[in-house]
Amino acid sequence: MDRAADDYKIFTCTSNVLLSKAISDHLGTPLSHAEVRRFSDGEIFVEIQENVRGTDVFLIQPTCRPVNDSIMELLIMTDALKRSSTSSITAVIPYYGYGRQDRKVQSRVPITAKLVADLLEAAGVTRVISMDLHAGQIQGFFNIPFDHLYAKPVIINYIRQNYSLEKLVVVSPDAGGVERARAYAKRLEVGLAIIDKRRPRPNEAQAMSLIGDVKGKDTMIVDDMIDTAGTLVQADRVLLESGAASVSAACTHGVFSGAAGERIRDSHLKEVICTDTIPLSAEMARNPKVKVLSVASLLAETISRIQTRQSVSSLFD
Repeated sequence: MDRAADDYKIFTCTSNVLLSKAISDHLGTPLSHAEVRRFSDGEIFVEIQENVRGTDVFLIQPTCRPVNDSIMELLIMTDALKRSSTSSITAVIPYYGYGRQDRKVQSRVPITAKLVADLLEAAGVTRVISMDLHAGQIQGFFNIPFDHLYAKPVIINYIRQNYSLEKLVVVSPDAGGVERARAYAKRLEVGLAIIDKRRPRPNEAQAMSLIGDVKGKDTMIVDDMIDTAGTLVQADRVLLESGAASVSAACTHGVFSGAAGERIRDSHLKEVICTDTIPLSAEMARNPKVKVLSVASLLAETISRIQTRQSVSSLFD
């Protein structure tokens, strides 16, 4: 027997309550009640405060900073829901933490993205929704359904409304992001440029050279995330030295760790666009160069389509 379209509940942990509330508002479904608290030694305790027996549950939790606490909250709440006899548990993870550790790049290192996938399945997650994974192959680390979403429609709509496409060139900050940048350039019907980058060690990048013509153009660097902004400010310098009229940037996940805020503020960047998959720190929220777009409606529509057994991929056609 098919389940009723409205026979589901939405829970949230503590990483991004504002996004969770925005999703619930779009769906017209209030957030369900659960308590997350800590013992004096830091152990996490979760109590589900309403009946969920036989219910489809959507649990919203980006695994962002503090990453390990966020993951443990997600795992513990999943266990609590599973032991409360839910029908299914869909983990809505707008930002997938540890996504950059998706393969062995040297000897004797972990593949932590796979470890997180194993932990989620072992805890009882039956489906995952995530957005703009750092590496698409992470979907293959799961043996359960995985819906990979893209913030591209939201970001492209903003660019179309606020930038002159006749002068715009989309820029990939490295060779690994060419496919993403090409998709943006194709949808916007603008030119494409690529920055050749070498990374001597984690969180440290050296931008080397530019492939493509940006002279006199407004440039838009697109990436899945901005972390310390080291790559971004070096790309900004390379583009301006190559004759670009202006440099802006767009990403899905504004991690903004370390000196990112100071680097962006002191750079020649015109604007840095990100989405609300990760809540901004107070410092970044005050940064006048940072523009935050909401993906709440996109996530809400995905949840609705999953529950009513409609196509999710058609959202991005």
